[in-house]
Amino acid sequence: MTNLNFKQLDKLFRNDDFPAIENDVRGVLFLKLRSMSRKETMKEFCTRRSIAIEGIKAKDYFEKVFEDEDITDIQINEYINLKYQEERADRADKQEYLVDQLNRLQHFDWGGSFGNSLEKNIVNNYVKKIQSFDKINEEIEGSLLSSMRGYTLNSWYNHWTSIIIEDLFKDHASVLPTVGLVKKIDFFINNIPFDLKVTYFPEQLLADKLHDNGYGNELTMLKKVCRVLRIFIPNDLNPKELKLHLFNKLREDQRREAKNFVIELNDAKKEIMDESENNPAELKKWFYENQGEARFDASNRFFLVLQRF
Repeated sequence: MTNLNFKQLDKLFRNDDFPAIENDVRGVLFLKLRSMSRKETMKEFCTRRSIAIEGIKAKDYFEKVFEDEDITDIQINEYINLKYQEERADRADKQEYLVDQLNRLQHFDWGGSFGNSLEKNIVNNYVKKIQSFDKINEEIEGSLLSSMRGYTLNSWYNHWTSIIIEDLFKDHASVLPTVGLVKKIDFFINNIPFDLKVTYFPEQLLADKLHDNGYGNELTMLKKVCRVLRIFIPNDLNPKELKLHLFNKLREDQRREAKNFVIELNDAKKEIMDESENNPAELKKWFYENQGEARFDASNRFFLVLQRF
């Protein structure tokens, strides 16, 4: 293992070279302190440990504590856990209310493809394409308002459910939280830093597996059953929306044929997901190859994969 100084480790951090940091004898210590590096947090820690910081600039507190040989890993862990318990106590009091509020979002629909840039989408698809004052006002009150509402509600739901899920991990005895936000690290498990990724089992992989297992195309099968049962099939929805729409219709239908189909489809999906749970190598490879360049780096990821039926 290496034994780098503060500036060398800081350079590695800014270059996202997490393997090199973890390979250093003080690398994990550096990452823990990095999560504590906000001015007020460092000041409090230094006061608690009687570390003299008079005359030192706030931006240098982090390096000062890192280079102090009297500071132990245990002391840092104790402080981090203390700060987490303070934050957790406040959230715990409100968690029942928060879960109740989140359950009020009955329909998870982004309301359009805004991606990561809401402003860019509005400029490209509304500002630069519409010349009529009346028309752009109609769009603002109509499709744009609906899309923005969906985007905002789903972002709100993802944010708060992520916090609840992170707390489930951070409450475990083997997990050390971070104090503040630090890129690509949500917590440490047995001194190993992890970035938590909460996602659903990928629909495309599920579709491919259904096809490979001889089940065929899910939307085609849904349409076929709906035609047999004389359930109306709309023509104004995209394939993804139509698949969900028809599935919900069949799930609510009380006829034996509909119930049997839903059970058969769910069993086929569950079998695929159970196989991936028992042998996750293919799923891990799929995530790295298909979820964008931003996810393909050397930091440690902890994937929590949710099933959706």
